Amino acid sequence: MLKTITIVPTILAGDKDTYKAQVERCNMIARRVQIDVTDGKFAPGTTVDLTSIWWPKTWETDIHYMAAKPSEQIDLIVKLHPALCILHAEAEEDLMPIFRKLKDAGIKTGVALLRTTFPNDIRAYIESADHVLIFAGELGTQGSRADMMQTEKVKLIREINPDAEIGWDGGANINNIRALSHAGLDVINVGSALSKSDNPAGIYQALTAEIDKNGVVI
Repeated sequence: MLKTITIVPTILAGDKDTYKAQVERCNMIARRVQIDVTDGKFAPGTTVDLTSIWWPKTWETDIHYMAAKPSEQIDLIVKLHPALCILHAEAEEDLMPIFRKLKDAGIKTGVALLRTTFPNDIRAYIESADHVLIFAGELGTQGSRADMMQTEKVKLIREINPDAEIGWDGGANINNIRALSHAGLDVINVGSALSKSDNPAGIYQALTAEIDKNGVVI
């Protein structure tokens, strides 16, 4: 049967004006959007913080929180109430209590794996998560080159949790989107290919068309 893959634009902004501009750009092309937020420690560089983010009510919003100690802001995340909150397996604390708090609030849980993290090393997180993000780029930046070898993690994740949604973040563009779409992913996050384009709607349509050329068969 044909597998539907969702292209999700990502927002990574260092100030409120840039954030507002990116929200407006994304609002023209998609209803599911990932907002990247750093704590200034776990990832190099800084973004707008959780107290400054907002989004249109029509969005299905994923928050990708790159933080060493996400529990310190969990109450604020619950108050924001995204559809999905993605935290890093490499955080300095146990994510399981945070997952339970998110689930109790009706928020889906996600775990992100850096390139050096293997699925079997974080089996418990993957078993519990609704979404597993293969992070193949550089923390806190857009425009990195995709490490296509990371697609080998898809099969390992499926073996641990067949029901989890699997996402990709890092270097997706028009040149590799078809290869990524055939890797067994459910979601492909796209950052600089859209945010740095003068025609983000056109690029989004081109990415979708590239995936749909022959369909994605599972």
